[in-house]
Amino acid sequence: MPRRFCLARAVALALALPLALTAPLAGQGASLAGFKWSGFAEVSYTTSNHADGDIVVGRLYDRFQDQFMLNALALSLDKAYDPAKRSAGFHAEILFGQNAAVIKSGGFDLGGQGDIPHLYVTLNLPTGSGNGVQFKVGRIPTLMGLEVIETTANPNSSEGNQFILVENFTGLGLSVETKFSDKLDVQLRMINGWDLVRENNLSKSYMARVGIYPDANTSISLLGFFGPEQGGDNSASRSGAEVLVWRRLGKTAVWLQGDVGSEEANGALPDPTQAAQWWALGAWLAYDVTSTLGLAVRGDYVNDENGARTSAFVGFPTNTGHDLWSATATLNIRSWPGALVRPELRYDHSSLASFDGEQSQITLALSVAYTF
Repeated sequence: MPRRFCLARAVALALALPLALTAPLAGQGASLAGFKWSGFAEVSYTTSNHADGDIVVGRLYDRFQDQFMLNALALSLDKAYDPAKRSAGFHAEILFGQNAAVIKSGGFDLGGQGDIPHLYVTLNLPTGSGNGVQFKVGRIPTLMGLEVIETTANPNSSEGNQFILVENFTGLGLSVETKFSDKLDVQLRMINGWDLVRENNLSKSYMARVGIYPDANTSISLLGFFGPEQGGDNSASRSGAEVLVWRRLGKTAVWLQGDVGSEEANGALPDPTQAAQWWALGAWLAYDVTSTLGLAVRGDYVNDENGARTSAFVGFPTNTGHDLWSATATLNIRSWPGALVRPELRYDHSSLASFDGEQSQITLALSVAYTF
């Protein structure tokens, strides 16, 4: 779900985040005989005024109350393909730490706090246009959303509700990608299912994205998905669409993301007799205060009409209907070469008494990361 790992991410963030979020870090990446090593290490601390015991409800990585967390040590290895000729490359990332425990795919186990979220081979077939067609095979980051698994690449330190509740993290399968021009690219995917290594039914899932770039300061991503996601059920399909728009305005970058989804009635839903629907909206603003200080603000809203995405998940109560929203402000401080320090203030509100009997919570957090 990083900018250097797939084309959608490269467009949405690596070329989009303002300087304070994307300025190269001292010593970032190392190359040897055409191979490039890179990665990051991150630790954090979070506290909520209405935690449920030792759990911060509704959160993913920052889910433990009043605790320091050993979030992640991520190591990536890349070998680039040559776009001008028939060639091959690969990308792999291994992730250790408490973050890995919550993004693991079904059917693969590297231990309780270890995972390989990305591992794919890219085959490049050159074309007359010079852009070629790329075939990626393996475990690949999702095409959905702005935010990704690697937190240091996101505008905010914590993950938004859309990332946690309405998107998949990865998919194992085949991706066919091409760039028709500077104005248009396309990605088509067939995968075992959402966050699965081993298939859990007899049908594949599909995802497609179209990227449109009217000018150097604007991008529009249109995405759709379809396929059954429940174990042993080949007929109850999940489907939906997403729009993600980015616009740069001087020192400010703005993103808007909208999602809609549905799932046909099946035994895994809170009400197995009724199809489920959900929709979500998110907005981000990132501003460069100085070359070493950035401010990122996020607001998001999720309407889980039938409880399919939130019921008994990440600490939320069992429900057949739930809506929630959050507002987040994060400072991105790069005063130390190679390091990213991020204090964050966040407010969450739920239509249910989700937060230890209350409908809202305030959290304070601090994350410190080193990127290499």
